[in-house]
Amino acid sequence: MKTRIEKDELGVREVPYEAYYGIQTLRSKENFDIAKRPISRQMIKGLAIVKKACAYANFDAGLIDKDVLNAISLSCDEIFNGRLHGQFITDLVQGGAGTSMNMNANEVIANRANEMLGFEKGSYNPIHPIDTVNLNQSTNDVVPTAGKIASIFLTKRLLVEMKKLANCYEDLAEKYNNVMTVSLTHLQESVPVSYGEIFRAIKYSIERDAKRISQAMNNLLEVNLGGNIIGNSANTSSKFVKKVIKYLAEFSGEDFYQSKNMIDCTRSLDAFSFLSSAVKNFTLNLQKNVNDLKLLACCYKRATLPEVQPGSSVNPGKINPVVLEMVSQVVYYMEGNDLTIARSTQAGEMEFNVNTPIILACLFENLNFIRRAIRTLRENCLEGLTVSGVSKEELLESHILTYLQSKFGYEKSMEYNHSAIIENKKVVDVVREKGLLSEEEIESLLN
Repeated sequence: MKTRIEKDELGVREVPYEAYYGIQTLRSKENFDIAKRPISRQMIKGLAIVKKACAYANFDAGLIDKDVLNAISLSCDEIFNGRLHGQFITDLVQGGAGTSMNMNANEVIANRANEMLGFEKGSYNPIHPIDTVNLNQSTNDVVPTAGKIASIFLTKRLLVEMKKLANCYEDLAEKYNNVMTVSLTHLQESVPVSYGEIFRAIKYSIERDAKRISQAMNNLLEVNLGGNIIGNSANTSSKFVKKVIKYLAEFSGEDFYQSKNMIDCTRSLDAFSFLSSAVKNFTLNLQKNVNDLKLLACCYKRATLPEVQPGSSVNPGKINPVVLEMVSQVVYYMEGNDLTIARSTQAGEMEFNVNTPIILACLFENLNFIRRAIRTLRENCLEGLTVSGVSKEELLESHILTYLQSKFGYEKSMEYNHSAIIENKKVVDVVREKGLLSEEEIESLLN
């Protein structure tokens, strides 16, 4: 394999000749081979947007010329559009608060930009990874900002899928609007309820959770880009600081704004844990609804799930609620990730939090997992779901005691219920025998 020689403060290394990454990325790859997975594609796009915005701000500040700006900008555009993602080889679990992924971006952009200007990869002239691409920046403001861009992109995709899920429940509500069943409390029959009411209640909870997630997502619009190392913009051009957010908003399409206290925004990563918590709360409601559907289908036999695969290798004809089981496992996994995010957020030290990479890795994974899980739930389970109502007689039996209580009081109603149990009769039969209600009243209850 043909190689080129690059050097850094630790010495010299051979880098693959055709690689757009450089020596610092190579060292990172060797140091951190943990997850054996690269950083998220959305994170790569986020880094490209940040670097492009910074290049334009540096140009406005008179720190780079037009040719350099154009080369960096075009390189970032290529990366944003999906090119060179294979050159981002740093592991998603890494020390250094994300320095490795920041340098990976710096080196790839520098080498591609120099190539556009007619220079060889690895020459880093006229565009240097640190002195040019990373000018007026630090990992400490670049990586959290790129992480917020990526998180917003992924959250918006989740919200679209949540909207589809809510609409699916509304369709079920319309379809079964007048189909009655008996509600269940303490897993025992209670009072009549329609499936329309049940499905609309679930739809409402999804919409409520979507609002909470949207609110949490909006908190990510506050960024510390321009704050440099600790948020006080030390060694940073004042013109750059004033301009960079304008370009960040323009190139991302999001209403980013510079934090009024960038030191706080650098010290604290609670915006990520807030979003994670909102998403987790949605999964808790989702898990409750999945459990309910599993009980309804497998125990009470009031719902029929679509048959998506054989359920057993030894029991012919057995069909299991596999989609519902998958959702449960995703929720359990996500709860672990949310705990990691919470612990990592509170473990920040002094003016900075070195745990940014694992926070972003867990958050991105959760946003992707739950989006895919609810899409599968909708397409492979809910859209083919059927439910069955109960007879008017069953509804009457479940409701009549509540009616008797309102008419005769709690104690008397209990007497009638005990009589039915002792005589092995239905409550409505006892009511008829004792003449407690007229046939007109009973018929009214039936209707």
